[in-house]
Amino acid sequence: CPWQGPYHELTVHEAECTHPTKTGNELMEILDEMDQTRKKEMQLYNSIFSLLSFEKIGYTEVQFRPYRTDDFITRLYYETPRLTVLNQTWVLKARVNDSERNPNLSCKRTLSFQLLLKSKASAPLECSFLLLEGPYDDVRIRPVIYHFLFSNESNETEYLPLPIRDSVECNKLLAAKNINLRLFIFQTQK
Repeated sequence: CPWQGPYHELTVHEAECTHPTKTGNELMEILDEMDQTRKKEMQLYNSIFSLLSFEKIGYTEVQFRPYRTDDFITRLYYETPRLTVLNQTWVLKARVNDSERNPNLSCKRTLSFQLLLKSKASAPLECSFLLLEGPYDDVRIRPVIYHFLFSNESNETEYLPLPIRDSVECNKLLAAKNINLRLFIFQTQK
């Protein structure tokens, strides 16, 4: 049983746990699923360790500030001030529920972000990047590595999902005055 919790709740859990009544095949399916999850986690961490061997690595702490559009129906969005990483100027933008018409009517909230290269690139810039928890927030983010080839003609990514663990974590972020995260950029050498 994968249950985790305080010791004083153990007897209540044992009384309600369905695992002791499962068949061997059902338990094997659960174990296979747990094994697949662990394999995916190991692949992700191996990818991150591989990125750490790159020659050009940059990171910075970013602070998303909330803004409202001046459309007829105002929408909430977030943006960082300009930041410098790997001798380039960048901006991050974020939006709630992919700017759906009335995100306040939904209990399930998501954030998506976009990385924009603001400086002129002398040559195409192939990068891998990821956002992680910042130093002042306790939000839980599943690391996801994104890749993009930046150039003067293509200087912004699509909106990408911010890999927050769940909607509760997203609501914690939205309730804060600012969103503090860490941005890591790895430049691929040609």
